[in-house]
Amino acid sequence: METVEKIKQQIAENPIILYMKGSPKLPSCGFSSQVAQIMINCGEQFAYVDILQHPDIRAELPKYANWPTFPQLWVEGELIGGCDIIVDMFQKGELQPIIKETAAKYKADSAE
Repeated sequence: METVEKIKQQIAENPIILYMKGSPKLPSCGFSSQVAQIMINCGEQFAYVDILQHPDIRAELPKYANWPTFPQLWVEGELIGGCDIIVDMFQKGELQPIIKETAAKYKADSAE
């Protein structure tokens, strides 16, 4: 499968997905650590991809997303942003409802 197809599939299959360096429990960079911590604080499940384990995704995602840096948080197929945007949204209380509503919507879908 081509890398861009793989990225599209990951984004389509995971309503909340974080592309980061390392994992939420063992982040490999400060920015990824901050965003992972915020996501954990939101209290909902989210998928993640460790781009250090996937150099193909690390190379292709910035072009696909038109966003040069990691981490990248995607919700329902849309790029929300990187570290600065996520921290800002979280501090303003804008991120939590987006995450909660998305998680609730997909929990309801899977329960039917």
